[in-house]
Parts: sequence; C-alpha cells; structure tokens
Amino acid sequence: MIINNQLCANPTHFLNNRNMFETIPDDMQQVQLGMGCFWGAERIFWKLDGVFVTSVGYSGGHTKDPDYPKTCTGTTGHAEVVHVVFDPEVISFDKILKVFFENHDPTQGNRQGNDRGPQYRSTIYTYTETQKIKAQEAISRYEIAYGKTITTELNAAPTYYPAEDYHQQYLAKNPNGYCMHGPTGIVCEIPER
Repeated sequence: MIINNQLCANPTHFLNNRNMFETIPDDMQQVQLGMGCFWGAERIFWKLDGVFVTSVGYSGGHTKDPDYPKTCTGTTGHAEVVHVVFDPEVISFDKILKVFFENHDPTQGNRQGNDRGPQYRSTIYTYTETQKIKAQEAISRYEIAYGKTITTELNAAPTYYPAEDYHQQYLAKNPNGYCMHGPTGIVCEIPER
C-alpha cells in the first residue's frame, strides 16, 4: 500500500496517540473497509480489542488527488473507507469481517441508507491472498444470512489516500455527529476452523 498523506497533516490518532500512517508493525495485519459514511464505520472498528489503529480515507478510484469535495461528486471512483490495522493474535480477520457485515447493509449497491453515490459503496480491499479467500467465503456465507445478493466490492488493496484531518476519528471529536451505522440484526456466524 502506498499512502499518499497530502490531506492529513496530523498523523496522530485522536484517541490512542498512535501514528496512523507509519510502517505497519510486522505482527499486524491491515485491511480497507468501506461501509458507507466513514465516520461511524471508523468508530465501530477503533472500539474493538485487537485493533491497533484506524484512519479514514479514500480508495478504489481512478484519480490520484481525491479529497472530500471531489469524492462527494461521485466522479472520482473512490469509496470512503476505514483503514484498519489489527493484531490477528487478538482479533481474527473472520471477526473483523463479522463486524463489517453486521454493521451495514452490504446489499444496497452505491448507497447506505440515505447516503447515495458510489463513494458509499460496500468494499473490502485486502492485503493478502488469505484475506481475499476468507472475504470471498464470508460474502457467500452472509449472502445466505441476508437472503439477498451482497454487492460488496472485493479487490486487492489499492492506494489509500488518508482523508482530511477533521474526518479522522470524527465521532470522538464530535460525539453528537452524524452516524447511520449500527447492528443490522443479521447474525453473521464465524465458521469453526
């Protein structure tokens, strides 16, 4: 992953004071997840035991200079995503996927609730072949639970562009800010391995 950090001048996570963009520790894994507006999505993941650090940004598009106003036009191809760095000894990738699928509707295509446009699509951008296989298995498994076709985009992780400072950990800085994320009521079981 190449991080282009042109918009986010402050690399320090608001809650845990870790650098969001430095080299990923060798014992950690990473994934980019899009599930609609990135504010609420990030809060879901920063709260999980085993998550080392989170940040929000833009990924999966064709432009090399995305920012919030451009991405909101829906013409850049980028999705709003959460970059999650996690310790697989504490939280498995399967558990990350369970949380992902249970906290947004992955069947809505280019929207989440009232948020409409390709920037709000459901995405999983993986960093390893094992992650890709597990994500494919999860999509097949949870399609049965949802009873509808899952529209989640699954690809290898493209360049991640961190969003502007004010978007990072937005709901920690603005506790009453907009959030449309939460449990869908669909239970996504983790298979025994």
